Amino acid sequence: MNTYVKFCPNVFVALCTEKHEKGDTIAVTTKYGKENDCIVFNEIVAKEGRFYYSIVRADGFNTQEWAKRRAEKLQTASLNADKKSDEYYKKSNKDRGFLSLSEPIKVGHHSEKGHRKIIEQAHNNMGKCVEFSDKSKGYDERAEYWKSKANTINLSMPESLEFYGFELEKAKAKHEGLKNGTIEKSHGYSLTYAKKEINEIEKKLKLAIKLWA
Repeated sequence: MNTYVKFCPNVFVALCTEKHEKGDTIAVTTKYGKENDCIVFNEIVAKEGRFYYSIVRADGFNTQEWAKRRAEKLQTASLNADKKSDEYYKKSNKDRGFLSLSEPIKVGHHSEKGHRKIIEQAHNNMGKCVEFSDKSKGYDERAEYWKSKANTINLSMPESLEFYGFELEKAKAKHEGLKNGTIEKSHGYSLTYAKKEINEIEKKLKLAIKLWA
């Protein structure tokens, strides 16, 4: 059986008991027992009869698609919460005509119990209206976050090889510009931070090469 093993942040590779070739389609099992058809890319390491391969889903599902689906799910939840809020708003206004008269509660009168119930129901329904309205806003904010992640490229995708190569060239050009003065330093540590950025991208590029070159 082939299973998923975490290789580095955002990246899971396939742990296999049999050797495979680049381009092979294999079934990889999650810890929950679900199988995904995956395409083999590179052999990362082989030891003691175990083979570790970089893989992508055969159906094209990746972190970008996951982010899109997450955003869609949250948008649906937002619409449902907004609908609930509207329903409770309408309920809270069911006796608006009577309450707008500002009639005082007639203590001891046969109408007292019903009057108090109307006020309590209007109050509770308006509270629910606000509660679901806040939930809707919260879902919208989370949906926007996942929408922003829908175009993110990370090491789990073969595209990361080209992406980090491009990012490294940009970082080096920035560092050189700060050194020769063609780019103005915004603070005393600008050059240090620029060099740190280069180092971090180089590490990611090395991983990308190992995974996808």
